[in-house]
Amino acid sequence: MSDYAGKKVVITGGSGGIGFAAAQLLAAGGARVLITGRDPDRLGTARDRLGGDVVAVRSDTAVPAEVDALAQRVRAECGTVDALLVNAGITSNRPFAQVTADDYDEVFAVNTRGPYFTVQRLAPLLADGGGVVFTTSVAGTKGLPASSVYAASKAALRSMTRSLARELLARNIRVNAVSPGPIDTGILRRSMPADAAAGLEAQFVARNPMGRLGEPAEVARAMLFLAFDATYTTGAELTVDGGAAQL
Repeated sequence: MSDYAGKKVVITGGSGGIGFAAAQLLAAGGARVLITGRDPDRLGTARDRLGGDVVAVRSDTAVPAEVDALAQRVRAECGTVDALLVNAGITSNRPFAQVTADDYDEVFAVNTRGPYFTVQRLAPLLADGGGVVFTTSVAGTKGLPASSVYAASKAALRSMTRSLARELLARNIRVNAVSPGPIDTGILRRSMPADAAAGLEAQFVARNPMGRLGEPAEVARAMLFLAFDATYTTGAELTVDGGAAQL
């Protein structure tokens, strides 16, 4: 892993899971890291665990006014930044016939609209030659049951990766995406009853070619590769899924 000393990175959704794992790697490498999250308790715990040069900002990027406030805070704390990891998102496991308009709007607000305007507001603070990494999902390319809204929100984010890569190319800002498969982030256990989460995780393991869930750090390493080392790559999506979308 390369040394990140002197680098400044913003991670949305950095209080747990993949975002937290990326923050750990960056902080250990000497970077100044600003993480966001919606839950102040989880955010504070993450900040304490990370230590180092880490700033924690409570922010809901699905709320436009909070994205504007985040941009102001990033400017104050960091000035320019070298990378933006757009990781905040929620899951949704509801059969098509049960999805409500509120369900649909919430998922797209968090998973698609929020990332779009986060990049729009923070792009002026990105150093020329910097990197943006979205977190998409293998669900965006596969037809999975009870995932129609979630999958559509992530497929839209994949398209956005290409469009924004083209738009920011003049500043040599690279925009890519990492596409996780089933990762042991704990998000299922936080969003549904324990027995339902355990059953779903068991299904993921049974269907996965590598026969296991991935670890957040395995995705985080791919994110940092795209953010810093993939200097001739833009508009791409790197899949980290144990072969689920390929085999």
